[in-house]
Amino acid sequence: MLYDWIKALHILAVISWMAGMLYLPRLMVYHCDAPAGSPQSETFKVMERRLLKGIIDPAMAVTWLAGLWLVWQGGWWVAPWFHAKFALVLAMSGFHGFLSARVRDFAQDRNTRSARFYRIANEVPTLLMIGIVILVAVKPF
Repeated sequence: MLYDWIKALHILAVISWMAGMLYLPRLMVYHCDAPAGSPQSETFKVMERRLLKGIIDPAMAVTWLAGLWLVWQGGWWVAPWFHAKFALVLAMSGFHGFLSARVRDFAQDRNTRSARFYRIANEVPTLLMIGIVILVAVKPF
């Protein structure tokens, strides 16, 4: 019974993590168009920081903790599909770190990337999420 509760917690954390990972690059797209020091730019800084620190970071931590517990309890570490999923989750975590660095850049008015860059970057978590969900749901190998 505990396994099912931890799995539910894991799914809720993943949903929260992905919601933030999909929204943060979109905020950055709009932030690119706001002049540094403007009221709009300062508002985006607050929104980005709160989203990262209040939702994305804690959701990732819970996702990892619950996920590792599920892997251990379920014996999934030996399954080939899990190795592929784990690689994609590592990539998602790396992208999370990349976005965290961009939040710091924006906070210091040092962003050097374009709105187009962030529009394209916004697709990365979507593609990773699709792969992760397919691997977990279908377990193709």
